[in-house]
Amino acid sequence: MDDPLDSHDPRGSLDLALARKVLAAQPLSVLLGARLTAFGDGAATLELDLRDDLLQQHGFAHGGLLGYAADNALSFAAGAAVGPGVMTAGFTIDFLRPAKGATLRADARVIRAGRTRAVCRCDLTTVDVDGTQTLCAVAQGTIAVTEPTPDTGRDAS
Repeated sequence: MDDPLDSHDPRGSLDLALARKVLAAQPLSVLLGARLTAFGDGAATLELDLRDDLLQQHGFAHGGLLGYAADNALSFAAGAAVGPGVMTAGFTIDFLRPAKGATLRADARVIRAGRTRAVCRCDLTTVDVDGTQTLCAVAQGTIAVTEPTPDTGRDAS
């Protein structure tokens, strides 16, 4: 598959359309049906429909699915702040209640971005068919800047 970043803005910035191409280039994201619904200003929102094949034996979303959503949303939020050259260095997740609903939403935002790292937070909520939202987990992650972004002077050192 072609690298969607080959034609990105030389200043290192991403927009929602290009960020969606990056997501579409991730086979696991395609398999899960993930979609990026918001991106920019150090924030990103990732959504997944909670299909039956993504649930565990008790009828709610598997914790690994929430981990995937948090990881990707955290990375996209960092990318919105520092440019596309990012990679998760680590994250923690706290499960608050079972994730039951029609949609899983991961809303991530940058808390602080430096030259080499960005610290981000993510709230994971479920959304019912009637629009009711329920917070089910929170995550915090450290995202490494792997490529310098020329317009900010950020580098990976």
